Amino acid sequence: MNENLSSDGLIELAQNNTKGSKQVLMENISDLFLSREGRLNEHERVLMNDIMVKLLKNVEKKIRKELSERLAESEDISLELVTMLANDHIEVAQPILEKSSLLKDEDLIETIRNRTDAHRLAIAIRAHISTEVSSELIEYGSEDVIEALVRNDNAELSQASIDYLVQESRSVDRFQEPLLNRNDLTFELAHKMYWWVSAALRRKIVAEFDVDQTILDDALEMVTKNIANKHNEGDGVMNKAKQLVKSLAEQKKLNFDFVVSSLRQEKINVAVAALAELSGLGVKIIWRVLRERNDESLAVISKAMGLEKSQFSTMFLLILQTNSGPKARSTSMLNSMLNLYDRIKPDNARAAVRYWQRDFNYQEAQMLLKDAS
Repeated sequence: MNENLSSDGLIELAQNNTKGSKQVLMENISDLFLSREGRLNEHERVLMNDIMVKLLKNVEKKIRKELSERLAESEDISLELVTMLANDHIEVAQPILEKSSLLKDEDLIETIRNRTDAHRLAIAIRAHISTEVSSELIEYGSEDVIEALVRNDNAELSQASIDYLVQESRSVDRFQEPLLNRNDLTFELAHKMYWWVSAALRRKIVAEFDVDQTILDDALEMVTKNIANKHNEGDGVMNKAKQLVKSLAEQKKLNFDFVVSSLRQEKINVAVAALAELSGLGVKIIWRVLRERNDESLAVISKAMGLEKSQFSTMFLLILQTNSGPKARSTSMLNSMLNLYDRIKPDNARAAVRYWQRDFNYQEAQMLLKDAS
């Protein structure tokens, strides 16, 4: 920049209509804003902003892009200028949308509602995003935008937004992993997602999500058991198995050895009923665990029951054999599950079992109401 170029000289340069002069003018004005010496007084600053706003309408995109990159982190430019740049073509707007601290929530929301998905994506990776702006991005943005937002640790999400995204993650797989990596995802919501995420993510849930102590309420366990007992959970064969198990429980003869014995004899209904009774879960959940070969769930249930690792190992191998035949053997699979078993905290396992029972009963109640309407 020419050190001797005054504000009067800049105005003179602005009146020159040649293409090169306008680029020189832009460079000189932006240098004035970025100068550490702060050579512009308030009057000059207003004047320079006015010149730039007017000039923006007539210069090519390349110059506007360069200007945006130079001024993206400046705090001295006018709101009018910054919003003009923020709503320009994405090549121009991106640096401003990503970095400018001058843009307020209302400015960002206006851009989200009226500009392109590329503009929304730039906003989604800002250094800080309020719950209000996040909600707008979720409402107006594509899956790309929402995923970028959820991956942004500095984005604040309201509880309503998190609830919505957890539900969406049932059908949008790409939301699952970033949601599970967020610090604001609750234990309950993580275990709600548990039933539709991949095995790797299930393991993350059971091993890494710590339960809030308020969930460890014995009253909750009593409520879920009472609700579960009111449901008819199977056909005639299953009911007979439940009656047998109930009788053994009343005689205090029901234990883990009975589950193992039933599995060895391939009395699967009886084993399921016994495991349900011992764990406090309904047979529908136990059947789902076995049919879907959800070994992570089996590990959680076993830990909640207080089984030793060797007991879990025995049951795991028997169920694996039931599902895959007598030749089913997998040392690596067993070692992987035993490592997971060691990582699961007993309190977390008990809370997960209680939450699953409550959640399954809630879902079933919803279905019953839907059928009755």
